[in-house]
Amino acid sequence: MASRTRRSGRASRARDGSRRRRLPMRLLLPVLLLVALMAMLMLRGYVHSEILADHRVGPPASSDQVPKEILEGGPVIDTREEKPTALEVPDRELVLTFDDGPDPEWTPKVLDMLKKHDARAVFFITGTMASRHPDLVQRMVDEGHEIGLHTFNHPDLALQSKSRVDWELSQSQLALAGAAGIRTSLFRPPYSSYSHLMDNKSWPVTEYIGSKGYITIVNDTDSQDWRRPGVDQIIRNATPKNGDGAIVLMHDSGGDRSHTVAALDRFISGLQDEGYRFDTLTAALDAPSAHTPVAGLDALKGNAWVFLVQASEKTTGVLVAGLAVVGVLVFARLGLMLILSVAHARRVRRRGFRWGETVTEPVSVLVPAYNEAKCIEQTVRSLVASDHPIEVLVIDDGSSDGTARIVENLGLPGVRVIRQLNAGKPAALNRGIANARYDLIVMMDGDTVFEPSTVRELVQPFGDARVGAVAGNAKVGNRDSLIGAWQHIEYVMGFNLDRRMYDVLRCMPTIPGAVGAFRRSALERVGGMSDDTLAEDTDITMALHRDGWHVVYAEKALAWTEAPESVQQLWSQRYRWSYGTMQAIWKHRRSLVESGHSGRFGRVGMPLVSMFMVVAPLLAPLIDVFLLYGLVFGPTEKTIGAWLGVLAVQGVCAAYAFHLDKERMTHLISLPLQQLLYRQLMYVVLLQSWITALTGGRLRWQKLRRTGAVGLPGAGSATPQRQMDGRPVA
Repeated sequence: MASRTRRSGRASRARDGSRRRRLPMRLLLPVLLLVALMAMLMLRGYVHSEILADHRVGPPASSDQVPKEILEGGPVIDTREEKPTALEVPDRELVLTFDDGPDPEWTPKVLDMLKKHDARAVFFITGTMASRHPDLVQRMVDEGHEIGLHTFNHPDLALQSKSRVDWELSQSQLALAGAAGIRTSLFRPPYSSYSHLMDNKSWPVTEYIGSKGYITIVNDTDSQDWRRPGVDQIIRNATPKNGDGAIVLMHDSGGDRSHTVAALDRFISGLQDEGYRFDTLTAALDAPSAHTPVAGLDALKGNAWVFLVQASEKTTGVLVAGLAVVGVLVFARLGLMLILSVAHARRVRRRGFRWGETVTEPVSVLVPAYNEAKCIEQTVRSLVASDHPIEVLVIDDGSSDGTARIVENLGLPGVRVIRQLNAGKPAALNRGIANARYDLIVMMDGDTVFEPSTVRELVQPFGDARVGAVAGNAKVGNRDSLIGAWQHIEYVMGFNLDRRMYDVLRCMPTIPGAVGAFRRSALERVGGMSDDTLAEDTDITMALHRDGWHVVYAEKALAWTEAPESVQQLWSQRYRWSYGTMQAIWKHRRSLVESGHSGRFGRVGMPLVSMFMVVAPLLAPLIDVFLLYGLVFGPTEKTIGAWLGVLAVQGVCAAYAFHLDKERMTHLISLPLQQLLYRQLMYVVLLQSWITALTGGRLRWQKLRRTGAVGLPGAGSATPQRQMDGRPVA
């Protein structure tokens, strides 16, 4: 029963008895978040007329099919009954109409001007703008103005199907219901003008609109404010002749409306002095209000729509701003990394550079091993071939695959095996420290291979008495697969280029577990290796900084390590790294407020690690989401150009890192694919780490499966003899 219960968390049985895999929560949740983000982005694009918008405008057509009474009638066209009618506004009545809003900048100024003169108007709103600015629609209604529809995203209805017309109307009413809790029976088609310009293309639409219960409103006085002809000309255009009534066309959106606002002040006050009234359309015609309250399901749907639009606006706005900030920081970091890497390389490579007195004293090399039977022999043989005097301590942490026996059977000089019950890597390292004979201690992983010069290069910085620990240059040995090549790029560009920068800034955050060296006295002062976190290498490095020690990078101390060869294995490794890094940052958070060397690390190193290892990767998928959106909905050319620009910067940094490490550039061919796919995996890993941290979960150590396929370059995994003769390795 217990085993069956455990299996049910991973798979369920189909009716035919076969097992169906369930998507793991660690994948399901990130996928759902990305889908939700894409949905919000598409909703935002929809209400910004980037998706499903049609900006075509039809050419003029003949008007022989339009009834004469319409062509010669007024601007209020009623086709709700079988016989269409056209009405005019009575004398001395002016109906100000404003199209295309509401606009967050200009609509409030128009409303303020109307309120100043106690004037009423009709606002023909678009559904897109009403959805984005519902508070302005509510203000219009509260201040006694009338609302009409101007479609959802402003297409020329003469070019649209009836289903599209229905959709434009229903979506606009949905937005209006959510914004102000009403429906309206007033409608103005986009690109309309005077009734005598109605043609054979627009007339059928007007008839169809009437069959849906709407009155079509055009105009008989056009201020032409959209041309921005100046305040005086707008007033002249909008002023009716001989005391006639009029429906005046103006705009409160669609561009700079400062001339419109300025003209309103003089226009309204001047005509009010002449006896004109500024009222809503239905009030001017002495007709029932065009507004109908919305309740029940329609109100709920409208409120839900406005809520979702507002959520998408705010969320995508924050994400775009965050992405912009992170983008600036990332580019600044890349620039800083390049500059400081150049400085570091020139300093350590100049002729005669020395850390101090040449270090020749013997070194203890600790190899914690748990079920490393496939690779432990190559690891130990590479150490025995070292050109520096060493002792090798293999601490077998309760292996069940005969790891300790393999090492003992080799019978190599200077190699000792220490057995213990399984207690974890920190305990194994502390056991090794306690049994080490020498004051300089090198730590490595059981799947890593050293070159003959690695130990010697690794301990030379200890010639400087201030140095407490040294980070070596870890390289991916199994880089022939695509996932191995991606990690190779990451190691060379991300890890080693980073370490040069951190070395110059004196805030190295991590001594890699694959190749690092320590002073025994430094380790003892901070209490040795701790099992408080899953990233014991980051934990000990931060502890050394807080204790006042310098931590440096030795680029020539090369170590070849076996990187995960499957997505599952890579996920397990990075999950542990990410979660362990979070734990270490939290553990050493007090360094932010401490003084001296600890404070320097806390205020320089901790923010860099937190931003670029914990926070920024969470936003990395946004790059691809916005890329996909831009490719589909535009602007395609700018989107592709921007992405290629970012890729070019990444390529330059990667090429320089490969140049510094004398690596072949051919592996950079997979860089574009890495940028698209690899960061998605890192996003999943980091998100899962955040979830684990925020929920207080505990992550157990996850052992990676080894293949033993990594040897020294040119040596091959099956021919370790070349590693033992002490000659330079190609």
